[in-house]
Amino acid sequence: MDGEERIRQRAHEIWEREGRPEGRQQEHWDQAVQEIEPEGSEVERGPVAPDPVVGVGSDPAANRPGG
Repeated sequence: MDGEERIRQRAHEIWEREGRPEGRQQEHWDQAVQEIEPEGSEVERGPVAPDPVVGVGSDPAANRPGG
């Protein structure tokens, strides 16, 4: 199941739990996103690696012609 479908299902569960109120779709969607995305971000993407250090101690401008 893709992420958007999981969010849609969770938003629907929230809507039902709150007694099916009218006009709160965006609120329920936002709440579902907050609940679903943190758990999916680590599982789907894996651990976040730090950005590699590029050119430590070098001046990118010095490597350009005329720089």
